[in-house]
Amino acid sequence: MARIILTDSLSKRFTGGDNDFEIVASSVRSLIRELDSLYPGLGAQVNDGTLSVAIDGDIYQDAFLEELNPDSEVAFLPKIGGG
Repeated sequence: MARIILTDSLSKRFTGGDNDFEIVASSVRSLIRELDSLYPGLGAQVNDGTLSVAIDGDIYQDAFLEELNPDSEVAFLPKIGGG
């Protein structure tokens, strides 16, 4: 199972404060669908473009097609703008 880590603001809003849990998913896309099924609205929040996805320590701006290993760690982080 992939280990999922959410920011405190996401976990308070969608999961009742759980910010570290496990979900079975083979890709980020399937993970987001599962998150939305378990916590309605969370998938839309992840898809709105304000979050980056870190998979096993590597940050992706567009991770939807990335595959996950059973022991992957996936963190959803606010995007940081630069300029």
